[in-house]
Amino acid sequence: MHKYMRAIGFSNLENRRKLQSLLTEVVMNSDRRSITANQDKVILGEFCKDFAPGLGIAVCGEFEEDEKFTYDYYYPYLEGKGITSYEDVSVERHAEKDSYAGVCDDIKVGISLIFYLKNRIPYIKAQTTGKLPVRGTTLTLSALSVSGKIMLPIQKDEEQLQRVKQASATRNNLMAAARKGDEEAIETLTLEDMDMYTTISKKIQKEDIFSLVDTYFMPYGVECDQYSVLGEILDIKLTTNQMTGEQIYILTICSNELTFDVCINIIDLFGEPQVGRRFKGIIWLQGHINFPEEADL
Repeated sequence: MHKYMRAIGFSNLENRRKLQSLLTEVVMNSDRRSITANQDKVILGEFCKDFAPGLGIAVCGEFEEDEKFTYDYYYPYLEGKGITSYEDVSVERHAEKDSYAGVCDDIKVGISLIFYLKNRIPYIKAQTTGKLPVRGTTLTLSALSVSGKIMLPIQKDEEQLQRVKQASATRNNLMAAARKGDEEAIETLTLEDMDMYTTISKKIQKEDIFSLVDTYFMPYGVECDQYSVLGEILDIKLTTNQMTGEQIYILTICSNELTFDVCINIIDLFGEPQVGRRFKGIIWLQGHINFPEEADL
């Protein structure tokens, strides 16, 4: 069973029989369905059902010649809101099944963001009709978590906030220049990283690491779409899975200047979330590519 099913309120799926019954319910009473043909003329289908606003399960497979749907795989999802990144996104198919991973090189994070692509049907349509690459896309990220805790914020005055914002803008400009091969920018960034390492190495001997590090966003484990994050909570919503009655927190967090939603089962969150506090946890990152003419794909 999928590890992150408990994040959307299914923590008590005890056996395969109950899972199959749940997936049948998704297919038979889906809220949304998408169908398209791939380059091999195979008819692909995807059935989605919400069990709370923005939270649900997607069942993916293909249709046989007699229009019978054959289930291939499923995954839980969270529909994020807003725009997380305006950078271009590249997409690659997973090796073992007809699912896709997206890659976004956002300079704010400093690493390549790899995520699980949720809206694969519009991408396959664009691929089949020869419309790739699609320009002018944006990216909405969301995440599921099965382990998290709430941490207190770092207190800052207005002057410190402005200084941090200015330093961030300067670093982003240097990163953009370094991407284009600017040797001076590369050298400046290298020296800044060395100075930061020296400063933190001295302070960490007497201070707690989480009083020095405000937020972070870094890969976790061996799966490329899982991350360890620490981010400031901007918004909180408590919702309930309509089938199981389990309560789910949907937290809007800002981590390394990336803003996205994270959902976590209330039983897996340690601490009381409040706006201004910080969320620390392991997440499975999902992404929705906002095609400029998605309705026409």
